Amino acid sequence: MTPAPFPAARMRRLRRTRALREMVQENGLSTADLIWPVFIRDGEGVEEPIPSLPGVNRLSLDRLLPAAEQAQALGISAICLFPYTDPALRTESCEEAWNPDNLTNRAIRALKAALPELMVMTDIALDPYNANGHDGFVVEGQIVNDETVEALVKMGLAQAAAGADILGPSDMMDGRIGALRMALEAEGYRDVAILSYAAKFASGFYGPFRDAVGASGRLVGDKATYQINPANRDEALACVSRDLAEGADMVMVKPGMPYLDICSAVKERFRRPTFAYQVSGEYAMLMAAAQNGWLDEEKVMLESLLAFKRAGCDGVLSYFAPKVAQALRG
Repeated sequence: MTPAPFPAARMRRLRRTRALREMVQENGLSTADLIWPVFIRDGEGVEEPIPSLPGVNRLSLDRLLPAAEQAQALGISAICLFPYTDPALRTESCEEAWNPDNLTNRAIRALKAALPELMVMTDIALDPYNANGHDGFVVEGQIVNDETVEALVKMGLAQAAAGADILGPSDMMDGRIGALRMALEAEGYRDVAILSYAAKFASGFYGPFRDAVGASGRLVGDKATYQINPANRDEALACVSRDLAEGADMVMVKPGMPYLDICSAVKERFRRPTFAYQVSGEYAMLMAAAQNGWLDEEKVMLESLLAFKRAGCDGVLSYFAPKVAQALRG
């Protein structure tokens, strides 16, 4: 509908006071929209800073529990675990990925025992366990699909057995959602949700994350044979459609802000729970600018997350989650 002509319509009338602006605000942000990605490592009493992610630490399990408790108290209802695996356990066969007692599975059990209402999400990909740094098995220089899917299913079942609420396949292998969903049904894990990284692009914004999980120096080649070309919108939508058809409960677009058009298109076309990952490179850029005094950290933090909601996302994975929750409460 076209507004009345000026001066009958003065768009600034509804911007005059804060109360008016809030009354007509179209989109909002709440703590229920947040999933907090957390990096974990072995050890005791460890809070290890990650230089390329200012303000983000790798946490040992004894430090993870109070951090998770504080996040829950702030209203954050879900965290996502990413392990920094001992280099000695990274092999070409990646068997540590489905070890029932690996770092991630021990963390899941500890969190669910201490904080049963907190939702625990996991990552399903082989890169934290792979000597080659890839999300799948490398055979004669090629990332093989079907053999990787079999391993990912074993990994997902081990996480479900440990008590994970949400599984996050981030590998971008073909057919992994259907295989994982059928395996979960067959093993009795019918209520475990899948939040699929359905539209994950071969992006340059992942660098700090790879530092955080210790995969940067190990990666041989790139991930362009399995992650989506950043130029391709239709391919991304086809991947989302496939994953939903195979049994994904929710879908994710990754990275976030450079792909807001994809977020909007996914929500508009499929009308299913849609998430974005504000990835490490996005976070690092904003934090670096804020630390140099070039940007107001809190303002751009909130503005960036609101952009995801405006684009149609139901929630966001963000390293800012605890700070956002504090700002919203304040």
